[in-house]
Amino acid sequence: MWRGMIVFAGLLGAAGAAHADSRYFCSADDAQARFTLESGFASDAGHKLNHFRGALVVKDQAQSSVFGKRVFESQHLTNHWSRDGELLLEVVDGGEDDTGGATLDLVVVAGERGKPAANFTGTYALKIEGGDKPYAAEGKVSCGTK
Repeated sequence: MWRGMIVFAGLLGAAGAAHADSRYFCSADDAQARFTLESGFASDAGHKLNHFRGALVVKDQAQSSVFGKRVFESQHLTNHWSRDGELLLEVVDGGEDDTGGATLDLVVVAGERGKPAANFTGTYALKIEGGDKPYAAEGKVSCGTK
């Protein structure tokens, strides 16, 4: 009997630890862009970033030669906020040698404070500056938790 209770308590503790961190994914696919972003944050004070990755395709022909297809990693996530149902992410591609000095800024604002949900919607704003032709786009984004 005691052995069964100890095993059960151990399983509960492991399950709690597995779900303690917050993992989010967001995606959009419209006439301007297609992207997916996935991030994970620790649940303790400070909500430290555990991981981040993403991919973006800019559909505008004038931008596709430079930012047609980009892959993002943790260093590209410059700002983030997740609290009580609200999620904000800012991804910046600072323009390495392959962009000709152009920079990309993608901001996602999703959810509603005070209303946490497993699936939620929001908006994105995409801006490209410093290249031959500045570009800006906005659209809807779908997000969820894992």
